[in-house]
Parts: sequence; C-alpha cells; structure tokens
Amino acid sequence: MQRIYEPQDMLEAQLLIGMLASEGIEAHLTGRDLLGAIGELPVGGLLGLLVDNPQAAQARELIATYNAAQPLPGDEPQAESGTLLC
Repeated sequence: MQRIYEPQDMLEAQLLIGMLASEGIEAHLTGRDLLGAIGELPVGGLLGLLVDNPQAAQARELIATYNAAQPLPGDEPQAESGTLLC
C-alpha cells in the first residue's frame, strides 16, 4: 500500500474515498483516530489516504483532476434583493 494523499480534514477524506470507490479503487484512511486528541485544531499530516500499489498511479491522477477542477461559468446562484442564499 502507498500513501497517496493527505486530505485537509475528514470531510475531504470521505469525499475522496467515495470518489475513488466509484472508480473501483479501494482506499483506506489512516490517522482518523488521532484527530479526536487535538479537537478542531488544524494539524497537517495526520490524515492519509492509502491504496494498493497497482492502483496508486490511477488514484493520484484522479485526485489531481479533482484538485484542478474549476466551477462552471454561470453556476453561481442568482441573488435577488433581500434574499438570503444559504
């Protein structure tokens, strides 16, 4: 197994695990148990995504594509005066 990526937080980790699973790549998350000890403090390097060696290159490519994605033009919600968008 290879450590292919360090997610910023648990939300990103779960999102990437789901994305990789949809492509047939089983990913494992390390470091999730260490987060409880530090609470909400930002600490880098604790979380890591691991995949099997034969799938490491494909998983890295998928994550790089995910990180390079940009919003589509016109995808922003249209705000009207006095309307709160959440």
